[in-house]
Amino acid sequence: MGLRRVRDSITAWRNFCDGTGNTRDIDLGVISARENAGGAPARARYFCSVAGVGLDGEVARRANRLPRWLRGHGGYLLSLAPTIFTFAPLPMKILTSVDGGNENSGWTTRHDQPTLLAAFANTASYGGGMRIAPRAKMDDGLLDVCIIGSVARCRLLRLVPTVYTGRHLSLPEVEYLHAARVRVETEYPLEVYADGEFVCRTPIDVAVESAALKVVTF
Repeated sequence: MGLRRVRDSITAWRNFCDGTGNTRDIDLGVISARENAGGAPARARYFCSVAGVGLDGEVARRANRLPRWLRGHGGYLLSLAPTIFTFAPLPMKILTSVDGGNENSGWTTRHDQPTLLAAFANTASYGGGMRIAPRAKMDDGLLDVCIIGSVARCRLLRLVPTVYTGRHLSLPEVEYLHAARVRVETEYPLEVYADGEFVCRTPIDVAVESAALKVVTF
């Protein structure tokens, strides 16, 4: 939103207090944990930026163990390096609905194979600048879904730098799509993280609530 420094945030707030109207309505992601693959959604949790399952969740879990200062200064990247060598792709089924769907219909299976990472994005970047969803917009009413399938560890080391520029979308192991609602099912419960915090475990539904939050911009 253009707030790159503390000084920018102070200026934006002063402008807002002066009545310049520098506000914007943005979407929020909504995660609903499910009792099972066919159960009713429950325990909804909002997020602003990116939610993830798989490697993303394991990196976030490790990063949260670091001292607070280190977490804010490259903690995600520091946690990513060792995780790459120990994390194995996991069976994951991902279904989507363009119109929001309902509990039992309107769903299309888009991915059903071993998966390294599945990210559901409302913003383009996270984790200290990783552009996991470079085409994401905060006000389009859709989630950008980035799925990274099974990747050999040596190739994964070369893939990581491309995520910081968004060039990973051209790789054959990467699927990228848009949806109003996403359903994630796994063989056994996997941890789900959003905006760097633990939310719940799979299975889950992830949806969008349009124009749910008014924010001050620069």
